[in-house]
Amino acid sequence: MQTTNTPRTAAAADAAPISRSLARAFHDDPMMRWFFPDDASREESLVRYFTTLFTRQYVHNGVCELTGSAAAFWVPAEARDKAVPDADTVRELQDILGERAGLFGEAVEAAAAHPPREPHWYLAVIGADPAAQGQGQGAALLRSGLAKADAAGMPVRLESSKAANLPFYEPFGFTVGEELRLPGGGPALWSMWREPRPGADI
Repeated sequence: MQTTNTPRTAAAADAAPISRSLARAFHDDPMMRWFFPDDASREESLVRYFTTLFTRQYVHNGVCELTGSAAAFWVPAEARDKAVPDADTVRELQDILGERAGLFGEAVEAAAAHPPREPHWYLAVIGADPAAQGQGQGAALLRSGLAKADAAGMPVRLESSKAANLPFYEPFGFTVGEELRLPGGGPALWSMWREPRPGADI
């Protein structure tokens, strides 16, 4: 019997629990507070946001896994071009973001302005419901994805908008690279990089 800490491949039918867990995980994230400033409506807006990203984008072109109360979306090197949101997805996200859609577009462009040239895996989203944090679910998802990237001999990139999360990634081999300030007075975004570690105990 699977434990709640054992990652499994996510399917479209998992959209509701995944989106709810991620909405709670990112409720106090500086970037998400910037995009969704209203405390009262943020969680429901984030549920719609993550549902759209998962069902329209990552479940089809990424490696998506979940545990009992956490989820992670990865983009393998070979899926990088396919994982870009199409026009319908962009319109749906704009509708969710409302008057903040312009700021979101500027942030996406700024973050994509200096991507690494070499092929790599990208950790697009990882988060655990705060009620389950400390149980190792996020770490289990991180280990699972990194093992796949290591098996492919690929480095991994991620971006964090929460300074308190940076130490979480460092024991797994990530180092902080560029620090970017989002346009329009937005929060900071830190790019992190990890070289492949085949055979390493992570």
